Amino acid sequence: MPANTFGEIFRLTTFGESHGPSIGGIIDGMPAGIEIDMSFIQGQLDRRKPGQSDITSPRKESDTVEILSGVFEGRSTGTPIGFIIKNKDQQSGDYDHLKDVYRPGHADFTYEAKYGTRDHRGSGRASARETACRVVGGAFAQLLLRKVNVQVTGYVSAVHEIQIPKNVALNKSLIEQSIVRCPDPSTSEKMIALIHQMKEEGDSVGGVVTCICENVPAGWGEPVFDKLNAKLAQAMLSINAVKGFEVGDGFGATRKQGSEHNDAILDGQYTNHDGGIQGGISNGRPILFNVGFKPVSTISKPQQTLNKSGEEITLEAKGRHDPCVVPRAVPIVEAMASLVLADAMLLQQSKKI
Repeated sequence: MPANTFGEIFRLTTFGESHGPSIGGIIDGMPAGIEIDMSFIQGQLDRRKPGQSDITSPRKESDTVEILSGVFEGRSTGTPIGFIIKNKDQQSGDYDHLKDVYRPGHADFTYEAKYGTRDHRGSGRASARETACRVVGGAFAQLLLRKVNVQVTGYVSAVHEIQIPKNVALNKSLIEQSIVRCPDPSTSEKMIALIHQMKEEGDSVGGVVTCICENVPAGWGEPVFDKLNAKLAQAMLSINAVKGFEVGDGFGATRKQGSEHNDAILDGQYTNHDGGIQGGISNGRPILFNVGFKPVSTISKPQQTLNKSGEEITLEAKGRHDPCVVPRAVPIVEAMASLVLADAMLLQQSKKI
């Protein structure tokens, strides 16, 4: 599979750089006749775009998606769906000071080691700008998943050491009411205060996005190498700044006995320590997973690094960056989960007659 393509049947290929004229993609495998709700697709992009609040990057992009093919009279035609999103607020000159410098924790050094060259303007393909294309692909996948009532919901459950208390019930209606996308108001206020502090100090923090996939029927996922949890892990770990993934109890399962962790097979009341996946196949219960994001690498605090000549220098990075990426990462996590599930649904249709 080409490195810029994700999926087996429902496939997304993306292209473009952060400071090029546009980014975009091609969606292949979308069945014909699916109603295409453009306001929903654009709404998902609006949740990811920069400049949406005072705790995100101030870069101003409308992120308006333009459909080039594959949709006619409001429905998918079954042919490849092509789309572009034009870049309008690049300000590439902000990155001139990084042309010959490797930012600590960033992909500057590794991209140059791989290709022998790199686009220092916003990091090119290493930039999170590319994830806007994933959100478009994921939105189309969500429109397909609506046919079987599968719902994918993400929210911020932790920023640095601030976490939603375990006894707080999830209220989905509160997620979008918080600029940090945390559904617990008191925890949200603490998260926002910390992010403001990091912004003022020129530093950054990471966090956790929790995702719930509801109404996924039992039987989705391929045994052995393409387990549903393995595909979700690949999808999440392909997102910029992601360093951790756990499904169900995750690493917490290592601290339990089998009698504590095994999920009872019952109707009605049940436990869900496995997070809705057993043997790599969905079991009909909600799929639950956490995605861990590291602190954004580009910060304005002084850091020691090397330039291309191998000289030690002190870098105080400039430019427009998020002090915490997790609020804008929620729709990206939802999009990647939706791409995995849409592909799993179509693969499953080929398993039984």
